[in-house]
Amino acid sequence: MAMTETLKAIADPVRREILELLKQHSYSAGEIVDHFELSQATVSYHLKLLKQAELISERREKNFIYYDINASVFEDVLTWIYSIGGSHHE
Repeated sequence: MAMTETLKAIADPVRREILELLKQHSYSAGEIVDHFELSQATVSYHLKLLKQAELISERREKNFIYYDINASVFEDVLTWIYSIGGSHHE
């Protein structure tokens, strides 16, 4: 996992909102655009960065591409964070 790409991707509020949306169920790019007051190109850019960070995956069904959240990357990030803040010796 590229931790830098992951943390950069989740640093943006729009991308976090897309992840919150995908937490509920899969959406097509058009359905994601409908949730924002952003252009299709802007949403596509955010989806591209989320895919590069492996936070989401895509699957094609007929003429549509659907996006799903990739929970395993979040588990890796949480494991890393926990290892940093784990037990302290006094």
